[in-house]
Amino acid sequence: MKVILLEDVKSLGKKGDLVEVNDGYARNFILAKKLGLEATPKNMNDLKLKKAHQDKLAAERLEEAKSFAEDLKKVQVTLKIKAGEGGRLFGSISSKEIAQAAKEQLDLEIDKKKLVLPSPIKAVGTTMVPIKLHPQVTGELKVVVQEI
Repeated sequence: MKVILLEDVKSLGKKGDLVEVNDGYARNFILAKKLGLEATPKNMNDLKLKKAHQDKLAAERLEEAKSFAEDLKKVQVTLKIKAGEGGRLFGSISSKEIAQAAKEQLDLEIDKKKLVLPSPIKAVGTTMVPIKLHPQVTGELKVVVQEI
């Protein structure tokens, strides 16, 4: 029997996959636990429509991420902190502080977990901080650290 999976099933397939299983397994496990639907022509058509809709949404999200990355190139965030000799900071600037400054100065909601900062900023100057906006799109935010 052919079955369309509604959820991921271990060792069988992922959500949306069309799989061939034994009739008993389909009736007693897949259909009984509502993990899948029988692959009727109506259900197959519904699956095609859902996939097309999901592909369209994914393309829209990708375009939004690309445009947001372009917008990030034009702006910068300025942070002021005490510094010692040679431009070394007393403390450091983390991704949390950068995200807060972006919200205050630019009114941009940036998740601190999406900032790809290998180590905190510990010196005065300009740093380009990569931001993971989408699995295929990474933008850069210019962060200027100034001495008080």
